[in-house]
Amino acid sequence: MKKKSEHTGITHPEHIPGEDERDYSLRPRWLTEFVGQQAMKDNLTVFISAAKKRKESLDHLFLIGPPGLGKTTLAQVVANELGSGFVQTSAPTMDKPKDLVGLLTNLKKGDVFFIDEIHRLKPAIEELLYIAMEDFELDWIVGQGPMARTLRIPIQPFTLVGATTKAGIVSGPLISRFGITCRFSFYLPEDMEAIVHRSAGLLQVKINADAAALLAQSSRGTPRVVNRLLRRMRDFAQFSGSESITLPVIRDGLTRLEIDQLGLEKQDRDILTVIIERYRGGPVGAETLAISIGESVETLEDYYEPYLIQAGLLQRSPRGRMVTSLAYGHLGLKPTNPTHGEGSLFST
Repeated sequence: MKKKSEHTGITHPEHIPGEDERDYSLRPRWLTEFVGQQAMKDNLTVFISAAKKRKESLDHLFLIGPPGLGKTTLAQVVANELGSGFVQTSAPTMDKPKDLVGLLTNLKKGDVFFIDEIHRLKPAIEELLYIAMEDFELDWIVGQGPMARTLRIPIQPFTLVGATTKAGIVSGPLISRFGITCRFSFYLPEDMEAIVHRSAGLLQVKINADAAALLAQSSRGTPRVVNRLLRRMRDFAQFSGSESITLPVIRDGLTRLEIDQLGLEKQDRDILTVIIERYRGGPVGAETLAISIGESVETLEDYYEPYLIQAGLLQRSPRGRMVTSLAYGHLGLKPTNPTHGEGSLFST
């Protein structure tokens, strides 16, 4: 459908929401809508309520967890619960201290300032952030050489929400300045099913209970994955002429997408197979493994490994990555050493 401009007479295509926009519409806006992570939600409810009663900014919030578990969504939910503005950026986009200064000086009182991938902050920007977090002031150097002097620029009290998939490489001084730490875990099967039904309702698509259960089981305990798969299953159902997403539709769709009952994609299985066939089950270093499967070390460590470890198929040791006996069983392979891949007290 096209829409004609009243002033120019030029015909423009009517805006059709893209998939990213539709995905955004599935995100919860309030803690009551946020499914899963119950202990975290209960604590945040207390902290937010107390801050509002004192009419103060919420303490700075540090969010830790693998991609797709809802860190960005929770930051937006916190802003909504506080009734505050929300300003979002990511560490790699800030190249110089002035980039951070520009953002901080434009914040209003009580705003939530979200920095994604906070582990990638440059040292000079991080040091500037320390004072801003503690004193709500900025140290800014004016002039050069002997004429240089430091100005203290006051800024409005705000809540910094920092999100990371790699808490281990965030500096100690930065972590110590966060008053609240939330660790995301992979979602429980019942929570994943609840997300499927909620998202299906928002997408106005019918899904059978058994189909929702299988889809939840095959989604890596990750809301972002289950929402993506739900949209694909809707496509398969529509293409086959089905009025709702049924169990046969899910089974056929997962087969087409090469996703198994544990939610492993082809690349997940390739990782396990490479370790078994090329490196006799491991151990093998992350860089060597990444090269072998044609992925970056960051993608391997941030996306694939967390779920494989959570599912008990992979383990890290001081010498590298090793598959477990469960991985052999899942792939239908027989280990040459029956005890190979079993964990030890000193595995990491």
